[in-house]
Amino acid sequence: MTTITQDDVLSVLKRIAAPDGRGNVVSAGLVSDIAIEGGKVMFALTTTPQHARSMESLRDAVEKAVRAMPGVEKAMVALTAERAAGQPQQSQPQQSQPQQSQPQPAPRGTAVPGIRHLVAVASGKGGVGKSTTAVNLALALHALGLKVAVLDADVYGPSMPKLFGLTGKPEASDAQGKKMKPMTRYGVELMSIGFLVPEDTAMIWRGPMVMSALTQLLRETEWSPADVMVIDMPPGTGDVQLTLAQQTPLSGAVIVSTPQDLALIDARKGLNMFRKVNVPVIGIVENMSYFVCTKCGERHEIFGHGGAREEADRIGVPFLGEIPLDREVRLRSDSGEPVVATQPGGLHAALYRDVARQVWAALEKGGLARPAPRIVME
Repeated sequence: MTTITQDDVLSVLKRIAAPDGRGNVVSAGLVSDIAIEGGKVMFALTTTPQHARSMESLRDAVEKAVRAMPGVEKAMVALTAERAAGQPQQSQPQQSQPQQSQPQPAPRGTAVPGIRHLVAVASGKGGVGKSTTAVNLALALHALGLKVAVLDADVYGPSMPKLFGLTGKPEASDAQGKKMKPMTRYGVELMSIGFLVPEDTAMIWRGPMVMSALTQLLRETEWSPADVMVIDMPPGTGDVQLTLAQQTPLSGAVIVSTPQDLALIDARKGLNMFRKVNVPVIGIVENMSYFVCTKCGERHEIFGHGGAREEADRIGVPFLGEIPLDREVRLRSDSGEPVVATQPGGLHAALYRDVARQVWAALEKGGLARPAPRIVME
């Protein structure tokens, strides 16, 4: 197999002229963040916000040139549009007559072909079991007879390959290598950046490159028609959440929290973020709600109890259920055997199916699916 190096990639890129006649794209300083993993090559082209749209044709040309290199299976090129330090935001033209400022509508988020509903599973902070909830929710929806897909949107810390017990790399679905086939297990389709880079690789990417990579995972995967796509969000309220809210018509969001006050504070932030960008909140799940001793049967509320239910009542969103803390869930998650798929008769599987029924009922009521929001900075 041909080994690809950064020098090989730079040699090819030096043959491509920079858009303003300043030599080639390498000498002009437009190329950065080259990452090579096997036959996958990923890097960024630096531009400015004003020229990002016009640079798209150059991005296509650069990506095509790298993809044609011997040994390259996939090329992923991101446009990083950043303002220079001290440069002001885009100025507004002077008006000859004072006019009342009216927010301009943002472009409507485009749907993913064949996918009826996109549901984000989110949390305000890490460590609350969001990804475990997402995978079991997806499998529970599938158990209800629905066609389900999963997108792992946590680019910096992808968990879905391990939770599904999947390894290997996606195959190309067309001769040009522009589309990837999703991985499949337990009847659910899955795509994650974790399939394209080794498990121990640190994703040291700037925000724009993460956004471009995520968009490509979503748009350049040959998804089968599905009733629901479950999107496992990264924790917090950052670029990924806002980008997906703007670029896709999310049908709703499920918030995952543990019962203690610290987690609820952050969950509240996540919930308010979705409300501000006009994404309906389907409800809140209280994870690690309590623990039942396997020897004595006594119930222990390690992180407190009922905090998520009280928060849901306070802010007027549905409470979807309590998921207890259990060692078997952890063991099966670590081994890629989620409880809903491998212990369908157990308590946890029944609880996740109950959550899934509520989520699906909310989606089918209509009125949850909305166009992508307008984000107006005042």
